[in-house]
Amino acid sequence: MNRLTGWWHELPGAAKFRLYTRVTLQFAIALLVLVVVVTNGMDALWSALGIVIAGIAAILALHAQPEFATDAVSHRWALPTAIALLGGVWVAYAVITRLAVSESVAEQARMAGSYTAIVAVFSVVSFLPRHKWWVVAGIGLATGLVFASSLSKGLIAALVGSLAGAFAVGTTLLTVWGLRVVEELERARVVETELQVAEERLRFARDLHDVVGRGFSAIAVKSELAAVLSRAGDAERAAAEMDEVKTLAVESMGQMRQLVRGYRGIDLRAEVAGARSLLAAVGCRLVVEGDAARVPARYHEVSAWVVREGTTNIVEHSAATSAVLSLGDAGMSLRNNCPRGTSGERSGLRGLAERLAATGATLEVNASSDAFELEIHWEKK
Repeated sequence: MNRLTGWWHELPGAAKFRLYTRVTLQFAIALLVLVVVVTNGMDALWSALGIVIAGIAAILALHAQPEFATDAVSHRWALPTAIALLGGVWVAYAVITRLAVSESVAEQARMAGSYTAIVAVFSVVSFLPRHKWWVVAGIGLATGLVFASSLSKGLIAALVGSLAGAFAVGTTLLTVWGLRVVEELERARVVETELQVAEERLRFARDLHDVVGRGFSAIAVKSELAAVLSRAGDAERAAAEMDEVKTLAVESMGQMRQLVRGYRGIDLRAEVAGARSLLAAVGCRLVVEGDAARVPARYHEVSAWVVREGTTNIVEHSAATSAVLSLGDAGMSLRNNCPRGTSGERSGLRGLAERLAATGATLEVNASSDAFELEIHWEKK
């Protein structure tokens, strides 16, 4: 059961919707088969057998349609097999209708043949890349003329069959359109997430340029000045300029370390807001329990790192739809559903544990097939 739920959780949202839609349509066909067979009774098992075979073929055809595919496994054999079964059942009942000596037998064959034509349009013709409306009209006309007892009844049956087929095609086209809308939304979420990451990288590059570039420019100018003064024999001023170069170098290194460590300081409230925005972009709702003000001041920075690393883990290692961030005066936790992989694969947690250990806090990881939780404890003061 855990393997099944794990497989479901690992599917992207669009793939889940495709699978749900396909199974719903297949269930509808199976239910229709059951209703027709039960309504028909057990008096004509040969008719019920054909209806069941046509239903199985239609379910197989839907399974083979690429619009409903959730994996890369090829089912090239499935669609030709389904078409052959549907065509064979339709032809068999057409022959029975024409050769039947009993009106009851002919009526059973007409009903089974008409049902086969409808499910064929629904499961096969609706997914044709072109000329589907002409094929629907052709199947409706052929079914009406072949299974009707007279020409006038055949034309009426052809019209009714064509309208029913058109309705089935229209319903399927709307379903496929809905699938494409969901896929576009999924792609848009991925693009939005990538844009947010790219924007953050650009911001970091800009800040790095502002901090390091300014310092290096000053170092270059003062070094050149010190060289000129040294050549001019003013050793005292040259030494003073080199002292300033050293001071600038140390300051620039400190600013760069601060920038790399925390993007010029990392703020817990800002990280919580950023986590909510980023998770919303990937379809995950973040619920915040407690307030950043409850976190002791000495743990604010490391708590912000927990939120940042935890959010990254959720985006990269889960298909989460919900997450809960709890903030308190004795610790914090970040919990999400639908995890993927194992906690041992997440190297960022090792660095996070080292940061926490430096402040006297501890990290506890609770992982299961249904949820993943980072739990941090520190001394209450």
